[in-house]
Amino acid sequence: MGQDDICAPGTSRTALSTELTSAVNRLQRRLRSQRGDVEIGEGQIAVLMTLKHHGAMSPGALADHERVSAPAMTRSVNALTELGLVTKLEHPTDRRQVLVELTERGTTEVGTVRRRRDQWLSKQLRSLTPDERATLAAATELMTRIAHG
Repeated sequence: MGQDDICAPGTSRTALSTELTSAVNRLQRRLRSQRGDVEIGEGQIAVLMTLKHHGAMSPGALADHERVSAPAMTRSVNALTELGLVTKLEHPTDRRQVLVELTERGTTEVGTVRRRRDQWLSKQLRSLTPDERATLAAATELMTRIAHG
C-alpha cells in the first residue's frame, strides 16, 4: 500500500494531510484571534499557559518546552516580567539559575484568554449537528494521538 491509498472516497493520504494541515492552521488562527486584555504576542501567551499548566520553570526549560532559543525565551520572560505577568524567583538548589513563575496578573490573563477561546469555540460547536459533534470528538482523539506520536 502506498502514499496515495484511499482514506475516504476520493481522498488520498497526501490530500488528507494537506487538507488537515490547512484546517488546523485556520482553526488555530481563529482561536488565537480571541485574545486577553494585555497586548502580547502569541508566543508570550504560550509561555504564560505553559507556566499555568506546569508551574514555575527555568528560562532554559521554558525554551525547550516552547521549542525556541534561549535568547528568544529570555526576551519573552523579560517582557512578561516588565508587564507584571511573571516574576523571577531564586532557584531553590542552583543559585546561578532563576525560576519564572506566573503572577496573579499573569494567572488572570491566562484565564481570560482561555475563557474567550472556549466561548468562541463553544459558539461554533453549537452550530453543528449532534452527529457532526460526535465526528469532531472522534477526530479530536485521533489528532491528540497523532500529536503525541
